[in-house]
Amino acid sequence: MDFRHLKYFVAVAQERSFTRAAERLYISQPPLSRQIQQLEEELGLKLLDREARPLALTEAGRFFHGRAVRMLEQLDETIAMTRRLSQVDRRLVIGFVPSTMYGALPRIARLFRARRPQVPLVLVEKTTVEQGEALKAGQIDVGFGRVRFDDPSLKREVLREEPLVLAIPTEHPLAAESGPVSLVQAAAFPQLVYPRKPRPSYADHILSLFRDMGLEPAEVQEVQEMQTALGLVAAGMGLCLVPASAQRLRRDEVVYRPLLESNATSPIIMSTRLNDQSEDIALLRELIDEVYRLQQAEKLEAERKSMPVLTGPRSSP
Repeated sequence: MDFRHLKYFVAVAQERSFTRAAERLYISQPPLSRQIQQLEEELGLKLLDREARPLALTEAGRFFHGRAVRMLEQLDETIAMTRRLSQVDRRLVIGFVPSTMYGALPRIARLFRARRPQVPLVLVEKTTVEQGEALKAGQIDVGFGRVRFDDPSLKREVLREEPLVLAIPTEHPLAAESGPVSLVQAAAFPQLVYPRKPRPSYADHILSLFRDMGLEPAEVQEVQEMQTALGLVAAGMGLCLVPASAQRLRRDEVVYRPLLESNATSPIIMSTRLNDQSEDIALLRELIDEVYRLQQAEKLEAERKSMPVLTGPRSSP
């Protein structure tokens, strides 16, 4: 038995068809059938129910499929980490969800390029779910996403909880006030959520905030991107909950209001392969803390400058 047998079996198990699996593997069907037969003979049991339509896994086949997928993922991860350690393919590939580009990520990327000019830095847009698969396949080295999920082969760290704000059309009744607005008020109007797929996604996180309070939005429209959602807000088609950093994407027809609920936040999550000890990733993590400290200092300075200057009564001559 070798990894080729595992790869072939996983393809057949996922496609539920020798024909489609052979096309996916770019081989003809007879050699593929022989490889699966050899695997079953070595194990001494049947993995596939060939009489079923479509092809089905036996109970043993379902168990073996789960373990085979895990072993292939570990192989891909080992290859990627070995290349990194040998510096044959040394570069840092970061997967990100679009909303993180309005926060600290651009500044972090600039600092990394300044500190490590010899290491090519690549930024690739991917949803949080796609980042997990890309990490395990060795396609990216770091992911910045917003959706919590559990995967024992990945290390995930919540960097911060970013407050959400409500994007409102300028002509909307909720846009007339300046203070915080509640989710109860927002739920009375149509909501725009994104992305439409893949799921689970940021859209599910937003909808769960309403449902955790026993609320159901009056109407929900799913779109694929945040920019599309904000464009529809500007057109008066509904409201949209977005991370506070998205306010930098200014539109004349959109007003942003903070939320009353303190738990209405969106996590920024950094994901890496579980045992990746790359010095580039270690530097990136240091730069994240550095940028967050700078942002906090800049915020405090801006608040200090905006405070009115208090002067005491003039003393008599």
